[in-house]
Amino acid sequence: MNFYDTHVHLDDTWPDLLDRACRGGVTRVMAVGGDDAMNEKAVAAARARPETVLAAVGFDRDQASRRAQDVCALDALMNELRRRVDAYGVEGGRIAAIGEIGLDYHYSPGTAPLQRALFERQLDLAAELGLPVIVHGRAADTELAACLTRHRAQWRGEPGRIGVVHCFTGDAALARIATDLDFCLGFSGILTFRNADTLRTVAAAVPAASLLLETDTPFLAPVPHRGRRNEPAFVRHVAETLATVRGTTVAEVAALTFANAQRVFG
Repeated sequence: MNFYDTHVHLDDTWPDLLDRACRGGVTRVMAVGGDDAMNEKAVAAARARPETVLAAVGFDRDQASRRAQDVCALDALMNELRRRVDAYGVEGGRIAAIGEIGLDYHYSPGTAPLQRALFERQLDLAAELGLPVIVHGRAADTELAACLTRHRAQWRGEPGRIGVVHCFTGDAALARIATDLDFCLGFSGILTFRNADTLRTVAAAVPAASLLLETDTPFLAPVPHRGRRNEPAFVRHVAETLATVRGTTVAEVAALTFANAQRVFG
């Protein structure tokens, strides 16, 4: 079985993490950015291990209040992001997605207008470049759905490549909205948590073509590793839970989600 972990934040220990992942059958990893340091780590890992790692770059919601406080600052960030995509292309690499980007009103509701402005500008850039997006959403379902609907209307690429709502924890209604807009849903270690019965019910009903696996390393380690630092090798536990709730095998989940990730990210 080959697993594809579609959401990993790397630090300086990434070579060891990837070695353990490969021994555990994780043969593809999406290294995800979100700020300058994470963007650089993602690209560096993809440069070093192109057979295993793809890179996503972007500016996450926490950067809104730090880096995107007016139109000029937003323009500067978008130019920086475009330069990074172009520069890696000149080297012969390929940025596979724009991300992590999105909205989180749980911790920072006061920055909501700045978050949305930053999110929408990056959605626009992704549409222009024909790149899928890796989207974070928490406590912002209404605005998230509106932004995704707007993005779907301007997307000119293949429908199945528009992107993913990562670490999905929403309800059935948000899942239907996202998948109807052709977004995949990434399920993380939260799916294995004891109090995640509602999420498991949602995951059981998601269309097969919309399913992705992820760890969100180094966060959200799955059962039986809760309390530890997460890593891509643990994605198998997410696959096992997903297989159980969908009444199938781990091998079938691995093959399905790997193919879905290949379709979205290439």
